[in-house]
Amino acid sequence: MTNTTPRLVLDHVVLWVRDPVAAAGFYEETVGLEPLRVDEFAAGKAPFPSVRINEESILDLAPLSLMDGMRMLPGAAESAGHPVNHVCLALSGDGFEALRTRLEDRAVPVSDLSYDSFGARGPARRSFYFRDPDGNVIEARHYA
Repeated sequence: MTNTTPRLVLDHVVLWVRDPVAAAGFYEETVGLEPLRVDEFAAGKAPFPSVRINEESILDLAPLSLMDGMRMLPGAAESAGHPVNHVCLALSGDGFEALRTRLEDRAVPVSDLSYDSFGARGPARRSFYFRDPDGNVIEARHYA
């Protein structure tokens, strides 16, 4: 039997943030993600900056001021200020350790470690949670 399901990838997740430049700085300096369009946003040439998770996925850092423009669906504007439950980033074992160290070095509270939590690739060896400066919950995990 041939699988005819098209390949889907997660393109982006939009996080509501108070200060997109500061949020981009946190995700760059603390989490280690590549910032995108920060200068353009600061110059008023882009509606928001982003940070790159990998070659296929980004986090958009949307300022709350965009709330009134969220008209793609009825009620979409009401999502402003309500972060998703959490976003999970999968890292290598070394990347996982380095992220936890950077967070702790910057006094960002982290949860205890969890073991064998189920995710997109099956059970993850270890994971932990932390919050960004806007209260969005991020999970970090590694599988092998």
